[in-house]
Amino acid sequence: MSKKFKKSKQTKPSKYLFEDVLKALNNNPSRAYNYKQIASLLHIEDHAEKQLLNAILTKLTEQSLVKEVERGKYQATKSGTTITGKVDMTQSGSAFIISAESEKDIFVSNRKTLNAYNGDMVRVLVYPQDGSRRPEGEIVEIVTRAKEEFVGTLQVSANFAFLVPDNSKTGTDIYIPLDKIGTAKNGQKVIAHVTDWATRGHNPIGEVTRVLGNAGEHETEIHAILAEFGLPYEFPKDVEKFADLLPVKISDSEKAKRRDFREITTFTIDPHDAKDFDDALSIRKLENGNWEIGVHIADVSHYVKPGNILDKEALDRATSVYLVDRVVPMLPEILSNNICSLRPNEEKLCFSAVFEMTDEAVVLNEWFGRTIIYSDRRFSYEEVQVVIESGKGDYHDEILTLDKLAKKLRAERFKKGSIAFDKLEVKFHLDENANPTGVYFKEMKDSNKLIEDFMLLANRKVAEYVGKPRNQKGKDKNKESLDQKKHNSRFFVYRVHDTPNEDKLELLSTFVTRFGYRLKTNSDKAIAESMNTMLKEVHGKPESGMIETLAVRCMSKAVYTTNNIGHYGLGFDYYSHFTSPIRRYPDVLAHRLLQHYLDLDAGIPSKAYLTEEELEAECKHSSEREKLAADAERASIKYKQVQYLKDKIGVEFDGIVSGVTEWGLFVEITENHCEGMVRIREMKDDTYFFDEDNYCLRGRKASNVYTLGDAVRIEVKGADLAKKQLDFILVKPKETKKETSKLPLPGKTIKTEKETPPAKPESFSEEWGFEI
Repeated sequence: MSKKFKKSKQTKPSKYLFEDVLKALNNNPSRAYNYKQIASLLHIEDHAEKQLLNAILTKLTEQSLVKEVERGKYQATKSGTTITGKVDMTQSGSAFIISAESEKDIFVSNRKTLNAYNGDMVRVLVYPQDGSRRPEGEIVEIVTRAKEEFVGTLQVSANFAFLVPDNSKTGTDIYIPLDKIGTAKNGQKVIAHVTDWATRGHNPIGEVTRVLGNAGEHETEIHAILAEFGLPYEFPKDVEKFADLLPVKISDSEKAKRRDFREITTFTIDPHDAKDFDDALSIRKLENGNWEIGVHIADVSHYVKPGNILDKEALDRATSVYLVDRVVPMLPEILSNNICSLRPNEEKLCFSAVFEMTDEAVVLNEWFGRTIIYSDRRFSYEEVQVVIESGKGDYHDEILTLDKLAKKLRAERFKKGSIAFDKLEVKFHLDENANPTGVYFKEMKDSNKLIEDFMLLANRKVAEYVGKPRNQKGKDKNKESLDQKKHNSRFFVYRVHDTPNEDKLELLSTFVTRFGYRLKTNSDKAIAESMNTMLKEVHGKPESGMIETLAVRCMSKAVYTTNNIGHYGLGFDYYSHFTSPIRRYPDVLAHRLLQHYLDLDAGIPSKAYLTEEELEAECKHSSEREKLAADAERASIKYKQVQYLKDKIGVEFDGIVSGVTEWGLFVEITENHCEGMVRIREMKDDTYFFDEDNYCLRGRKASNVYTLGDAVRIEVKGADLAKKQLDFILVKPKETKKETSKLPLPGKTIKTEKETPPAKPESFSEEWGFEI
């Protein structure tokens, strides 16, 4: 039923006392202690344990783990160093410690994790290394716990109960006394709060705080995902009350402060089911023949003021979260779907970036500031795509002009090194009970790209305005240096994307050759050009999903920071997020700071409401919340994939091998992109083993080989909703291969020690993260 549960004993087993002594001395490496002082450090009062302590000190000295510096006084040796880091737990129960104090992650076996949980901050003793192996160590102290509440399935027996956590990285089950389960029943999904973390070899003890419902039911599983990732679906009542009191009507005095775009043709283009419209485009032809294009963004910062209750809630959430059947918004609905939403035929307050452009999409002039607009029409992407393809429909002249300009902006962007990732998004058709009835793929078409390119333009130009050194030519030299110094002191929230990992790129380059593609890695320009060519050629082919995913895996993750290093994936030296303040908190920050600098440039006294250090902390928090949201979104998609295939047990599908582990093959079904595992024990045609050097499964008898990209046919064997896990079996063995080239997958391979196969590594499906 449970993992690692042992009943407490009055006297500590010597194994644990041995480790406690070592921990105490290593935490105080500069001091020497006698056995009485060590007993005091460990709160040992029992006479038998004190005698045992003496024996342990003798043993530790013999093993050179401690030294006797003078008679009866012991001190830690130089046999290891201690560092602090964050636990990245594997499903086997072992862990990697990620620390700024170490260039490499520290491996900790499952026997030396000290009941640490995923995400905990710990102190780890790092063993001496000869340089040829990965660094290893053991956790000697839990510094802070990442969380105290866990979501899982309750298993109740006659005398006690256990919570089996949904997150397989948790490591151990949580012991729940029967008088602490409340109304929960066996098999239900619940939330449990840990009341006692226990000691080595013991399960934590907790109590049920909330019953979510029966495992496997839609609402139960979705709320379990929300709880697992700490996503508050409802707003606190005081936050909603504050939002409800915000003025809906725009005052005449506020209108008078703003540049008026109400008479200029303006419309929004969004998904057909969108409710929050945070961007609009305006277009008009100027008397000189050029185009004035306005990118109008909902002025959230007009309503959400620094430090008020609404702002604190928005900062805490940092982003809206889009699950398969619902949105967990950053702002209350009165703001996101009403006051700030740029709905048609309504006057709305905006923060705008306005550009004068030639027919060749060359930007001649730019203007940033607060505006008032009136949207003439709400378009869906599908409606605009029809206009682009047919040349007919509402505002067809304006749409066709915008499309033409967007394509020129796009071509110039690719010319300068932007990489074209157009990865298919898997979507589900849901019935009235949110059951998946079909799968479809969201693909970027010209209508989507039209919006994307103008949003990218606004984001880039805003960042350039704040961060790019000004041309001071012709000004007095003393004045020039003063202005330059003042400008260089400006801080801002940038969206940055570091250069790719060179080793991973080389491995990807080798891998794609087997499909007939070529990836050059000799320069940034060559990488971008050949990557774009490869992605264009692979589009629509069976191997596209896997190659696109592996290409993404080579890339860094985009983050928010005040330290501008540019955006590699887009090929921009300056880039920010300005265009989605309804759903992203960094965009709200960008609006506030931009207005601050606009005021300064206009000679209006203005003071930044936060310091650069405070902004960096909010950037880091926003990046962390963004990753959390992405993980929750993936979990909800995985749940729907399992639910979709649950009634297709025994059905055969064509697939592509998308991952290889010592436990078997991950296979992605070609027609619906659902992914499951073919376990190695189910491969009956041969005895297979994991060839780690060549990243494949190899048969011992016939030397048959399965590796990434292989086309296979599978049958759905099982669909476990509680574990969000799909199990496949191969319908027929693959034709024998005598050899395989060395084609490892980019990234580290982690051997697990447990008899339960792991889920696919997160990095397979990790988003690149430079969306507009």
